[in-house]
Amino acid sequence: MSSDGKPHVSLVVIGHVDAGKSTTTGHLIYKCGGVDKRTIDKYEKEATELGKGSFKFAWVLDNLKAERERGITIDISLWKFETPKYMYTVIDAPGHRDFIKNMITGAAQGDVGMLVVDASQGGFEAGISKDGQTREHALLAYTLGVKQMIVVINKMDDKTVNYSEERYKEIKSETAAYLKKVGYKPMKIPFVPVSGWEGENMTEKSEKMPWYSGPCLLEALDNIAPPKRPVDKPLRIPIQDCYKIGGIGTVPVGRVETGVVKPGIEAMFAPVGIKGEIQS
Repeated sequence: MSSDGKPHVSLVVIGHVDAGKSTTTGHLIYKCGGVDKRTIDKYEKEATELGKGSFKFAWVLDNLKAERERGITIDISLWKFETPKYMYTVIDAPGHRDFIKNMITGAAQGDVGMLVVDASQGGFEAGISKDGQTREHALLAYTLGVKQMIVVINKMDDKTVNYSEERYKEIKSETAAYLKKVGYKPMKIPFVPVSGWEGENMTEKSEKMPWYSGPCLLEALDNIAPPKRPVDKPLRIPIQDCYKIGGIGTVPVGRVETGVVKPGIEAMFAPVGIKGEIQS
């Protein structure tokens, strides 16, 4: 639970390379108040200087990755955003190898998967092809226990798509057919058309897609079933990673799978058996 009583939910963002995962997630965090306009403007200026102006929202996540690798202070707040009902933590899954590593540790097992699909001509086809990561990520997510899925059909603003209902229906039926093969129930999955770059249909209905009657992305995230947490069991936190932070020391990062973390309890690190007191 967050301080205001909202349940915590882990959101794992998956999809083919260049489907717009970081841009869509970064824009959503910005629209939900997780990052201010001044920071976005700064990223835009830096990105434009490098000839990558369209990367400003992606850098909400990607700048943090760079900080993390250099071992300096990590501002985890940018990885979180709130919907009216839930407090979300974003797990960005870049390449499939990283994704497997993160998922198998158990710490980054998302409660909800957000599969980002590229709607542009050629982009969708590359992702859903036999060698594409759209298929691989969907299969991995299901196998590793991510049972709730939201499909985001991104780049609806692309000039080859131009917010076309026909293109949306084509992508929806093909993706739904594959997800059904994997084990998901497409009837229970929202297929949300968005423009991660323009911010269309993310936190409110888009006027550019009057033909779409389903939820916007924020509503779809709010409509998930709350994950059940076994708080009555002993504390278990699989460790996903460790960071060395100057002035603080070594900080392990993981997700509470069972039990409750509170100050004063003694925790043991397995398999070495080292014990330590949780102070805050």
